[in-house]
Amino acid sequence: MNPQKLPTDSSDGENPSNLGPQPLRFIPRFPEKLPTEFAPAERASREEILSQARKLPQIPILHNLISSVFDMVLVLNKDRQIVLANDKFAKFIGTRDSGTFLGQRFGEAFQCIHASETPGGCGTAESCRSCGAIGSILASQLGNVSAQEWHLTRKETAEPVEPLDLRVYASPLHENDYPFTILSVSDVSHEKRRKALERIFFHDVLNTAGGLRGFVELLKHSDASEAEELRAPLLELAVQLVEEIKAQRDLVAAENNELSITFVPTKSAAFMHEIREAYKNHDAARSRIIEVDTNSVEIEFLTDPTLLRRIVGNMVKNGLEGSAENETVRLSCQSSKTGIEFLVHNPHFMPRHVQLQVFQRSFSTKGKNRGLGTYSMKLLGEQYLRGKVSFTSYPEGGTTFKVWLPLVRSGRQAATDDMSW
Repeated sequence: MNPQKLPTDSSDGENPSNLGPQPLRFIPRFPEKLPTEFAPAERASREEILSQARKLPQIPILHNLISSVFDMVLVLNKDRQIVLANDKFAKFIGTRDSGTFLGQRFGEAFQCIHASETPGGCGTAESCRSCGAIGSILASQLGNVSAQEWHLTRKETAEPVEPLDLRVYASPLHENDYPFTILSVSDVSHEKRRKALERIFFHDVLNTAGGLRGFVELLKHSDASEAEELRAPLLELAVQLVEEIKAQRDLVAAENNELSITFVPTKSAAFMHEIREAYKNHDAARSRIIEVDTNSVEIEFLTDPTLLRRIVGNMVKNGLEGSAENETVRLSCQSSKTGIEFLVHNPHFMPRHVQLQVFQRSFSTKGKNRGLGTYSMKLLGEQYLRGKVSFTSYPEGGTTFKVWLPLVRSGRQAATDDMSW
């Protein structure tokens, strides 16, 4: 694994790279001071990047370090721009041409969705405040060695790109009194995913099985009339246990791109009332109200109702968990000529730092090893149902989660609509 060196700029005649002359795809330095929501936006000039990229590979200990490790390794200048990287990194982003990433910031090279939110690029958006990679780099610039996790969501391409969990180590390096950062990055997505799925599966199943066992114990010591009263909650818990096992099975299949879907005619009003009945006795619904908006549209459409129940059910559960006693979670539906949208509203505002991370696989406000609910909404709703999962949250209006789906009508509904014209 050799360090990726700088391709030659056609105007200077030198070629320090073994890749041959290449045009330098360099993000220009802006003359004005750019605004930023977090880290400084300023960048080194093209000449500074070229100079640094030529000199760093000549340091034997640095060259040997970058060449010998199995993780991705980058060297960043004080403006967080890449001036050197190893083959492992180049392979990860799918290039052999260092000109594609030289002078970029790490989030830009990794195609982070937040890297283009502001003119200043990676590190300057409000979303970047919760980025573990930027946190580590800024800590290294203060002289500290820092290790954090980076939950990376990349820009959408023709093929679905799954989020990544990366472990980032940042160490300071001074060369001729100039501060660099050595950034080591390892992909721990598979490990994190497996552990999270296992822990959440066991947590949910044991909770439900524990409740089931408690009712069975009561049944042992009950007379006939009391036993009759226990039948309904026993059945509900048994159904809930089976559904939780199926939900985990489907999530594992979805993450492995192995989930099969079946579209069948579904009626919006009946679907919402089914969700309400399924969650009205949930632990999270205790002393809370689930209401179906009477102004919702009644429409028949084609979808996979099992996956849609997972998505909207998670929205309802999150709404209940975010509500106080005696408050109402409202479920509604609206449609247009091109789509149908289910909305779940609760009266509480979601803090900004939560909003910025809510769909990340490993983020949760419920404690350690929780939080796949919102992530699974996004995965199932967008990758499999080809819709859009989003939310709005305002201090004065509360929080509304939404799942929009392209409207595919059943043959019967389409025929009725044609006759009405």
